[in-house]
Amino acid sequence: MKRYDRLRQIQQLDPERDFLEIYRLTSTYEFPWDHTRALELALYRTYAVPSIGRLLAETAELTDRCQKRYDDTSLLLGAVVEHGFETEDGRTAIRRVNQMHQRYDIADDDMRYVLCTFVVVPKRWIDRYGWRRLSEHELRATAAYYRALGRRLGIKEIPESYQEFEDFLDAYEEAHFGWDAGARQVSDATLDLMASWYPRPLAGAVRAASLALLDEPLLRAFRYQPPAPLTRTLVESALRLRARAVRLLPPRRTPHYARQNPEIKGYPNGFRLADLGTFPTPGCPVHHEN
Repeated sequence: MKRYDRLRQIQQLDPERDFLEIYRLTSTYEFPWDHTRALELALYRTYAVPSIGRLLAETAELTDRCQKRYDDTSLLLGAVVEHGFETEDGRTAIRRVNQMHQRYDIADDDMRYVLCTFVVVPKRWIDRYGWRRLSEHELRATAAYYRALGRRLGIKEIPESYQEFEDFLDAYEEAHFGWDAGARQVSDATLDLMASWYPRPLAGAVRAASLALLDEPLLRAFRYQPPAPLTRTLVESALRLRARAVRLLPPRRTPHYARQNPEIKGYPNGFRLADLGTFPTPGCPVHHEN
């Protein structure tokens, strides 16, 4: 198999009918590392919406139990990609996500925005730092995949096309990004978590590199000092150098799923999807004021 053979395989599929197969090929064969980084950034962006960041701070899931929250989110979303929507594992993962969300009074627009980040941020990341750009076929399949996921999560008025996902995300961020002290705590805890994955002497460099990947609206929302231009240049140059190196490698022969990510630390002896996440007390919903 040559480097672009899988793309040719993707282009022979129907993005409206075969969206799961296309999304799986793209995310687990073509861009597994990039998809992981982009989905991390997608979830991170949502903290800059104060109603989302404040709620996450109130739950303490991303401040006191950040590694577990990261692991559980990755494993539950990854299970749907790996097993599909109609399998026992896929349905279990979606049911767990829904059970956790039902505890909170989350605005429909916030749920729709989070879904949009999963569509738009990976496309923008891969176009900038991937070994090739995403094809129109892949964009259509990605939009179809997240429409299917969004329906199963009870999200209303889901965008139809990639462009509609992108338009909604950009407008929502322009209207809603802003400062919140709790959201800043969640952001700091997430940056600390990412730094903890590397040897301690590298923690400062990892944090600086992470900040260098944030755009100006995110930096303003969290009130971070802009990174030095040289730092941003070095980080972006390193990612583009990696992309050129990956382009020269032979294509992957086996898929790489979320459960195989080295950043998942909490389940060295394995896990059951039905046990992941939080288990709120029945009848005790937590309401959140926007």
